[in-house]
Amino acid sequence: MSGFNRRKFLKKTSAAAGAAAVAPMLWPTAAQAQWSNQPEKGAKLRVLRWSQFVQGDIDAYMANVKKFIDKTGIEVRVDREGWEDVRPKAAVAANTGAGPDIILSTNDDANLYPEKLLDVTDLCEYLGKKYGGWYPVCNAFLRPDGKKWIGVPLGAAGSMMVYRESMLKAAGFDSFPKDTDGFLKMMKALKEKGTPGGMALGNATGDGLWCNWLIWAFGGKLVDTNNKVVIDSPETIKALEYGKELYANFIPGTLSWLDPNNNKAFLDGQISVTNNGISIYYAAKNSPDPKLKEIALDIQHATYPIGPVGVPTESQLFFNQMIMKYTKYPKAAKEFLRFMMEQEQYDPWQTGCGGYVAPPLAAYAKGAVWTSDPKNTPYRDAVKNMRPAGYAGKLGYASAGAAADFIVVNMVAEAASGAKTPKEAAERAQKRAERYYKV
Repeated sequence: MSGFNRRKFLKKTSAAAGAAAVAPMLWPTAAQAQWSNQPEKGAKLRVLRWSQFVQGDIDAYMANVKKFIDKTGIEVRVDREGWEDVRPKAAVAANTGAGPDIILSTNDDANLYPEKLLDVTDLCEYLGKKYGGWYPVCNAFLRPDGKKWIGVPLGAAGSMMVYRESMLKAAGFDSFPKDTDGFLKMMKALKEKGTPGGMALGNATGDGLWCNWLIWAFGGKLVDTNNKVVIDSPETIKALEYGKELYANFIPGTLSWLDPNNNKAFLDGQISVTNNGISIYYAAKNSPDPKLKEIALDIQHATYPIGPVGVPTESQLFFNQMIMKYTKYPKAAKEFLRFMMEQEQYDPWQTGCGGYVAPPLAAYAKGAVWTSDPKNTPYRDAVKNMRPAGYAGKLGYASAGAAADFIVVNMVAEAASGAKTPKEAAERAQKRAERYYKV
C-alpha cells in the first residue's frame, strides 16, 4: 500500500491533473458552524506528511498549500517521508519538543504522546458541525477521553479486495465470495488454475491490516472492552487455523512482503487477488503502458468476506493530522488544517487522490469521485465502516505500541507458515501484548 517501488507506477498524467482541477460541488453547511481565529503575525509552518501513493494526491495537496500561502501570506514548508519513517520522526519531535509544527501520520500514533499535542477541539467541532459530523471511529482515534480532540482526522486508505475478474471467472467464480468459506474455496481454485492470490505477512504498516480482519472475523480480538489482553482464545485459534489454510494457497514469498510488494506482484500479473487501497487500480488506469491499461479494465474491488461473527470486520489505515504543542504558531497551524479540510480544498484533493483517501466527514461521501467511476465506490465508506486497530479496547499508548510492534501480523505469519502452532502463536502474542497492556 506504500513504498518506493510503487512510485514507478504512479506517474503524473494529464487525466489525473485534470481531475484534481475539477470545480468542487457545493453542499449546504450547518448555519451554527462558527470559526474565529487570527493567525500570529510572521507565522511560518513546517508540515511533515507521508509520501504520496498516488501522484494526484500530492499535486492537489500542494496546490491547496499554495492557495493557503497566497491567501494568508504564511510560509509553509512541506516535507514528505515514507510512513514507516514518519512514525519515529514524529516520536522524536514529540519527545524533544522540536521539529515540524504539523505532522500527518497513521493509525493511532497520536495516542503515543497525547500530552504533546495541541488541543484542537474547537477546530474539530467546527468542521463536524459544518460537514455532517465525524464518523464514530474518528472519535476512537483522536478523542480518546470522549472530550478533547488531540488531532484532526484526515481520512483513511481503504483496504479492499482487489481482483482480476477474468481470473476469478476462469476459476469458476462469477462474483467475489461474500463469506470466508467461499473465499477459501476461491483461493484454492485460483491456485489450481496457476493464478494464486497473495497478501502481505511481513511488517507491512498498511497491507498487513488484513490480519486484523482475519482475527475479528472469527470473533477474536487483541483486548476486551476493559483493555484486558484476550488474544489467546478459542476464537483466535480458529482464525489462525483458517489463516493457515488460506496461506497454503498464496504465491510463495508473502512472509517477507512489505507494503509495495503486492502492488508489484499484481501489476506484474503474478497474482489475481490481494488486499490493497485503490492505488493498484489508479496506477494501471493512469499508466501509458497498454498492458497495464488492459489490466485496469479487468480489475474489480470488493469488501472483505464476512466470517462466522456474521458482521463486517474491516480494518483500514487511518490518517491523522497532529499539531505539536511546542509550535510557536498554534493559531496559524489550526488555520492551515481548517483551510485544508474545507470543502473548497478537500473535494479537489480527494478527486486528485482518485479515491485513495476515504473521507472522515459524512458530507464528503457525496463527492463526485465516488460515483464518477463505479470501481471507486467500494472505497467510499472505509472510515464509516472501519474498526479501530485497538478493537475492542480503548486506544492509547498500549494500542499504539502493540500495533507498531506488529503483534497481530506476526502471530498470523507464525501460525500460517507453520513456524508455530496456532496455539503457540497465540500464546506468544498474548505475552507480547501484555507488555504494553500492563495491569
